[in-house]
Amino acid sequence: MKLVADENLDRSVIQKLREAGHEVISVAEMEPGISDELVFRRSLVHQGVILLRLAGLPVAAKAELLVATIATHERELNGAFAVVTPRAIRIRRSGPGSED
Repeated sequence: MKLVADENLDRSVIQKLREAGHEVISVAEMEPGISDELVFRRSLVHQGVILLRLAGLPVAAKAELLVATIATHERELNGAFAVVTPRAIRIRRSGPGSED
């Protein structure tokens, strides 16, 4: 899966994603300080957004959880807005007929 990692994502998480075979473009590596775009709210073209709500979780656990989430839900994540917490993942599709 091709991913763009915001600059607040730990480098070790990005490395773990790359080791799992994902192509990750890191904002911190390419263009730190670039303005954020709220692609989902503004209905801009995107392939999906994953919001991590993992504060307080050790970095290694964050990496493992994200890699496992992508492996388990890769098809569902395409074009969706997903929120990942330590206990659950919510996936919402955009557009008509989408469910929360």
